[in-house]
Amino acid sequence: MDRKSITKIIRFLALIGIVIQVIFLIPLFTAYIYNEQSFMEYWTLWTSGLLIILFLLRNTSLKLTIKEAILSVNLVWILGGVMGSGALMVLTHTSFINGFFESISGFTTTGATIYSDISDLPKAALMLRSTMHWLGGMGIIVLGIGVLSFINPTASLALFKSESTGIGATKLTPKLKHTAINLWKVYILLTVFDLLLLKVEGMSWFNAINHSFATISTGGFSTKTESMGYWINNPLIIWTTTIFMTVSAINFVAHYKLLKGDFSGYKSEEVKWFLLIFMVLSLSLGFVHYFNSNSNIFFSMTNSFFTISSVMSTTGFATLDYSTWGNLAIALIFIAMLIGGNAGSTAGGIKVIRFVVMFKNLKYQIKKTLFPNAVFSIKMDKQPVKADTLSHVGAFIFLFILTNFIVTFYLFASGYDLMTSLSASIATIGNIGPGFGHVGPVDNFAFFTPVQKLVLSAAMIIGRLEFFTVIILFSKDFWKN
Repeated sequence: MDRKSITKIIRFLALIGIVIQVIFLIPLFTAYIYNEQSFMEYWTLWTSGLLIILFLLRNTSLKLTIKEAILSVNLVWILGGVMGSGALMVLTHTSFINGFFESISGFTTTGATIYSDISDLPKAALMLRSTMHWLGGMGIIVLGIGVLSFINPTASLALFKSESTGIGATKLTPKLKHTAINLWKVYILLTVFDLLLLKVEGMSWFNAINHSFATISTGGFSTKTESMGYWINNPLIIWTTTIFMTVSAINFVAHYKLLKGDFSGYKSEEVKWFLLIFMVLSLSLGFVHYFNSNSNIFFSMTNSFFTISSVMSTTGFATLDYSTWGNLAIALIFIAMLIGGNAGSTAGGIKVIRFVVMFKNLKYQIKKTLFPNAVFSIKMDKQPVKADTLSHVGAFIFLFILTNFIVTFYLFASGYDLMTSLSASIATIGNIGPGFGHVGPVDNFAFFTPVQKLVLSAAMIIGRLEFFTVIILFSKDFWKN
């Protein structure tokens, strides 16, 4: 890329950096309230530098091309990781690599942590982790769309295409600025609603704010070492969190339409299949836990519904150590990990819609084999699925399998057992958080070496950007003028 492109990208990154710094005022304010060590000097240094860059490049255009937008999207997550890492280094005296891993896990809403005793962390550090979740949940770039669209709509369109997850991007309004604003309205409304319910049900204001941030973003960072297990004797809190994790795993377009009195978003095939799979897996896991433990049916169902919701939404909260529930339970949870939530939600994973499309394609291929002269079509919500979409879905699933194989092979070759290697790979690439083996719900990722943490950090970014936006950087054609 030429110098002009580089300056445009730098100006964009500085703009997003300022947005991050504004959000970081929340943990700074938390440190002030609880009279804790602050990272004000670090914050001031970053803010000053970013403002100077914006001033020097004030005349630089933000008309990003597709290539510039794609590179910007990748660099934004690295920028967030570096900025968050420094703040965590100041607050928790950890290393840069540990802070970077934690920050990437936060911004990508993965929820994998390197801290073993969460409860002893400063409240400012806990709030910092949660605010990174909350900003990353809807997407730094979606927030960027709202900012950029006031400056240049072409750049916003390019970013919207490169950041959108799922099969395709859905515009609620003709202007992307309004789309971003409307999505944020829904996001904030759900966060406030969840926060108030948790407070009424027994959480402190601090815990309610942190857990609402982590729930609606499907992030999973808790303020307690036991995660949501700290409130295991409060079924209201557990069921409230279960409901909001499930809601957050549904396409936010459906929620926005509901505010307008339109229920059509919940009538889509993807939402119906998501809820059906969620119910089947939850009930199955509930009975498995009930018959393999001394717990009553209500306790078993409460924690099983919570666990499946946490895993399918890729939130990563835990109430119990589900890795001890037996092989059938592990198999059911693995299925939930792979499926994920809806496209257009804050959840990760492969996404339900891709499985639906692939199964419909399988049915189509069988019919074409039996009746070669007949005319058939693949439809989603009564609309034909384009051939390009089928190719994209197939390529995505291939990249998901290939990337998991590479990361799993790397970890396994490094000396870890297969369960730890495989689940750590799926948990990071799927932005889930906890897995099985040594990265189970009661464990953490601190034991990995610095290089392995960087590899897993890259895996989280690749999963968050759904492969293509990252893989394309390795193409020779991308770097040609």
